[in-house]
Amino acid sequence: MVAHAYTVAFEGVEARPVEVQCAVTAGVPGFAIVGLPDKAVSEARERVRAALTTMAIAMPSKRITVNLSPADMPKEGSHFDLPIALGLLAALDILPRDEIAQTMALGELALDGTLIPVPGALPAAMTAAEEERTLLCPRASGAEAAWVGNCRVLGAQSLVELVRHYTGDATIPPAEPGELTSGPVRRDLRDVKGQERAKRALEIAAAGRHHLILVGTPGSGKSMLAARLPGLLPPLSAQEALETSMIHSLAGLLDEGGISRSRPFREPHHTASMAAIIGGGRSAKPGEVSLAHNGVLFIDEFPEFPRTVLETLRQPIESGEVMVSRANAHITYPCRFMLVAAANPCKCGYLTDADRACSRAPNCGEEYLGRISGPLMDRFDLRVEVPPVAFTDLDLPASGDASATVAARVGAARDRQAARFSEQAGLRTNADAEGQLLEEIAAPDAEGRELLLRAADRFGLSARGYHRILRVARTIADLAGEDAVRRPHVAEALSYRLVAAKES
Repeated sequence: MVAHAYTVAFEGVEARPVEVQCAVTAGVPGFAIVGLPDKAVSEARERVRAALTTMAIAMPSKRITVNLSPADMPKEGSHFDLPIALGLLAALDILPRDEIAQTMALGELALDGTLIPVPGALPAAMTAAEEERTLLCPRASGAEAAWVGNCRVLGAQSLVELVRHYTGDATIPPAEPGELTSGPVRRDLRDVKGQERAKRALEIAAAGRHHLILVGTPGSGKSMLAARLPGLLPPLSAQEALETSMIHSLAGLLDEGGISRSRPFREPHHTASMAAIIGGGRSAKPGEVSLAHNGVLFIDEFPEFPRTVLETLRQPIESGEVMVSRANAHITYPCRFMLVAAANPCKCGYLTDADRACSRAPNCGEEYLGRISGPLMDRFDLRVEVPPVAFTDLDLPASGDASATVAARVGAARDRQAARFSEQAGLRTNADAEGQLLEEIAAPDAEGRELLLRAADRFGLSARGYHRILRVARTIADLAGEDAVRRPHVAEALSYRLVAAKES
């Protein structure tokens, strides 16, 4: 007879069900695993053999065949150890076949039978809930998987514990969800002296999920401003937290099963490769754009990134998802993030300071920022100059609103957008609106439209730039608590958009 166990194979954030069929038959003794296993899955037979030996279970002198179905789907990862061991124990009639067939398992086996936690417990629990199966996993992964409330999760310390549970010797209690983590300590916006215009731009960007680029001399506070952006953003909704946590689960970034309601803030170094930013590698893992889903991707020293890496951001910014295509995988990850970039005005950084600028000014500035292509720059809704702060200003008391005050205004604006898009699937913020819907919700009054048309004609705005100004103007109106987009809203949106156009 053939015993059945179940597990999952990961394709992006999707966990595909895999049936583990185990047969123990007469023939030349051997242990074969078939069904497109990778090296880690093929080596499972040695880990399973050693774990059973520590439990004083002798391997039969028969032919053991494990088939991972569907056989044409690639199987990768050490999490196949536990379902293979359970299938084999059921085939040997040590565990009840019917009960094992009603479970879905994942976990790596140590040689002594201890269960080692593996990434992906949360997506696996989602699939187990859809299949109406109990999820068996290492105890360290149980708190993470238990966040899926309609799935029974059993977390065990070792394979021996699972055997005792199913033989009735010692019952394993269902796992409890991990703690709701508070995230890192948020920094206050009042710590930044001066830079009121940049602070206002941060508030607008946070309210509407608009992309922002900060350009200024070294030490002017660009990174300091960006680091305070998470304190302005509202917490993740339940749906957003689940979406983000599934990606972080695949990447192994959930600490002790805790799910955070804080929005992710990712800041890769400029030496990061294309695979690190977009995703890829041997198993087509999620990259920084996906790890920043529903949060912020902060790219400091923006022009220092390789041109090919920067250009790959264009499509994810527009579509909100990225397809990682490799010879053996075509995986789609969500990546609806807010891009915040920071750059010096030139290589030396002092283009605007005649006393400190290099001898190649102003050509060095054109060459340096010229590393950012026009189509990519066109995707930034807000472009802000961050001037140097005078030494005398550093001694002044803190100015402007605290992060909590700004966050309250941002939250109110987000609530207005949530109500506006409540019947629009997939739309959450003004940055998501496009086409006819954008024309309806952001149509300015007569004076505002006249101003926008004159600016578009004078500065040669693209259709994308025109629509992005409308989105920003809509957000500015939401921050003011107004239903209509008026001329002052359009004028402020234009002031953030036409900085580069005026310089050129």
